[in-house]
Amino acid sequence: MPILIDTNILVRTRDANTPGHAECVALLLAVHNRPSHPFVVCAQVLIEFWAVATRPEAANGLGMTPDETATRLDDLTRVIPCLPEPPDIATRWREIVRQTPVEGKVAHDARLVAFMRAYGMARIITLNPRHLARFPGVTCHSPAEATALGLIDSEAGTGPP
Repeated sequence: MPILIDTNILVRTRDANTPGHAECVALLLAVHNRPSHPFVVCAQVLIEFWAVATRPEAANGLGMTPDETATRLDDLTRVIPCLPEPPDIATRWREIVRQTPVEGKVAHDARLVAFMRAYGMARIITLNPRHLARFPGVTCHSPAEATALGLIDSEAGTGPP
C-alpha cells in the first residue's frame, strides 16, 4: 500500500540548518536507491513545496528560483510517483472537516487525509504528526521511524536527495 510523503520532508532536504534535515535527506536517498519503494506524493505536496521553495528566505522560504524548483520537482517525481487527484477530493475533504475539528491551516492537512483515504492509504511520513494524528485512521511516521520499521532500507546509499 502506498505511503504519502508530506511536504515538510521535501522542504527539510533543502535547508541544512533545520532540525530533521539529515533524516529527511537519508529518507530520500534510501527511496532513490530502492526502486520498489511504496512512497508517493500528491499534487498538493508539490504545490506546497513550490510555494515554500520560491518564497524569499526572509519570508520563511528557501529562496530558490522557479527554474531551480522545477528541476527539483522533476528529479523528485522521477523517483517518487505523484498519484493523480481523485475526482471526489472536494467531497471527501468536506466530509472530513465536518467530522473532525479543523480550523485554519489544518484544513490543508485534512485535504491530505482526503487524498490518502481515496487511495486507501493509512500512513504518512511527516515531521508534523500533531496536525495529522488527529484524523482517525492516519498513522504518522518520522523518517527515522520509517527506517526503524523497515518501511525503507536502513542503508541510504548514494544518489540525489
